[in-house]
Amino acid sequence: MNGAAARVSDATDNWVDTRAPLWSRPYLRLSRLDRPIGSWLLLLPCWWSAALAAGVAHDLSRLPLILGLFLIGAFAMRGAGCTWNDITDRDLDAQVERTRSRPIPAGQVSVPQAAAFLVLQALVGLAVLLQFNRFAVGCGIASLVIVAVYPFMKRITYWPQIVLGLAFSWGALMGFAVTFGRIDATALALYAGSIAWVIGYDTIYAHQDAEDDALIGIKSTALLFGAKTRPALMVFYGLAVALIGVALALAGAGWMAWLGLAAFAVHLIWQIERLEIGDPKLCLRIFKSNRNAGLLLFAGLLSDAISRAAG
Repeated sequence: MNGAAARVSDATDNWVDTRAPLWSRPYLRLSRLDRPIGSWLLLLPCWWSAALAAGVAHDLSRLPLILGLFLIGAFAMRGAGCTWNDITDRDLDAQVERTRSRPIPAGQVSVPQAAAFLVLQALVGLAVLLQFNRFAVGCGIASLVIVAVYPFMKRITYWPQIVLGLAFSWGALMGFAVTFGRIDATALALYAGSIAWVIGYDTIYAHQDAEDDALIGIKSTALLFGAKTRPALMVFYGLAVALIGVALALAGAGWMAWLGLAAFAVHLIWQIERLEIGDPKLCLRIFKSNRNAGLLLFAGLLSDAISRAAG
């Protein structure tokens, strides 16, 4: 099957489908470059942590480089993680309407080809990681254990979103690891807040597949919460805001950081009020809007870091 066929059902009419060379399209779909929202959501905790750490250090000299390296690393490792997920889930993906057109179940890419592509992406991530100090390198490598086990969690627990949160929030530790060569209470509070955020937004995402998941025995917080999803989101999004607030307090952040957190909180409230779990297209739109929520917080943290460095 050629690269033009079997477009992924929830990512049509994007640049991969319309502009990328035919031979590259299955691989770009494996790495989700046709749907970069996941890379953004992996990147944002990295950027939060880097900006908050720069504010604590009152030093912006390395921040542009760190942000740029995190950008490259997040896209590479998101691609590697998705490729690993597609390899392990290929039989399950073939049974779900939204995922059966992914490159492996659609026959566009073989498992050995996907594995080779995974290694290539991981090497890009490693090249980025090696630009940092030894502690940060070790911290980054440690995250691979969580990434490796995540695809199997939905087979055994209704809480795979916790494991996804542990993986996707790892960047909240990395900014402090890179800047200070350590992980302190501020980084841990930011990490915990990000985990709560991930559990919330991935519950929204999982509602797209809730019916198919129930039929084939896949577990998720979307199925666990069901009609109680809105109050559950209130809990997890509330925890996210509170714990990130603890991180800001521990970091001695100024009013611009708090303004960013307030904007982040307002956006999360909007998501809860807007959500209709029976509308998959709306669930996807609200899930994707978390990039904007995260950027609002990052803007506040970056502004605060600039202000503190100038002062």
